[in-house]
Amino acid sequence: MLHYKTYELPDTDAPWVVFVHGAGGSSSIWFLQIKEFIKHFNVLLVDLRGHGKSKHIVTFKEDRHYNFEDITRDIIEVLDELHIDKAHFIGISLGTILIRNMSEIAPDRVSSMIMGGAIIRLNIRAKVLVTLGNMFKRVVPYMWLYSFFAWIIMPRERHKKSRLLFVNEAKKVAQKEFMRWFRLTYELTPLLKYFEEKDTGIPTLYLMGEEDHMFLPAVRLIITRHTNSWLEVISDSGHVCNVDQPREFNSRAIAFVKKMDTISARECEAGLPQLAVC
Repeated sequence: MLHYKTYELPDTDAPWVVFVHGAGGSSSIWFLQIKEFIKHFNVLLVDLRGHGKSKHIVTFKEDRHYNFEDITRDIIEVLDELHIDKAHFIGISLGTILIRNMSEIAPDRVSSMIMGGAIIRLNIRAKVLVTLGNMFKRVVPYMWLYSFFAWIIMPRERHKKSRLLFVNEAKKVAQKEFMRWFRLTYELTPLLKYFEEKDTGIPTLYLMGEEDHMFLPAVRLIITRHTNSWLEVISDSGHVCNVDQPREFNSRAIAFVKKMDTISARECEAGLPQLAVC
């Protein structure tokens, strides 16, 4: 099972919030969120397979190669272990893809989704990066590739903190494990196309940095096509907006979860049809 950590409030009715990090990171990237969120919610942090303190999971899982569904079911396994029937999910970067996949595999477990630095579609630059990565992944040290990608996605000086955080976390991932994760890029385009075409109706807040030029344009488009989807752009922030502007990220995310939880409670009491949140 994935390594996880929980923070529980004395109030047994407090909603759960599950944080999902991106590729190359770990649950430690949420260190600027934990203090604020545990004031209001029960919190679950997970380290995805091969990352952080979940490196051991590769040894025990049968499949040498895995896909997004396998990784998503790892998270569901933790929810089952903790008897968490439903939660609000917060992700960053590739973690948003796993949350979106969760809404397909187990929609009844997802109260709402907060997508930070959401990956909705790969633009031309992103596709070129993925192609180059697959061409050179066996001849170029993986940390060179990762550092190069991090610089392309987070190029500005004010992105330096988040860029270094992700690069330093990626150094802890074994090269073989990095290769397994990189193979997932072959699945990205068809999976993202499917996500774009299908509207789950689950309340979704996209929190994007105004300088996230690689992924922000696609999010601006998708909120016009999907119901119950909202976009809030955070100033002076890049792709990893929870690190670049933690106060803004925290206040907006907390307000959204509280609002969705209040709506859910009212609709449940009234016996009304719910927006996948009851």
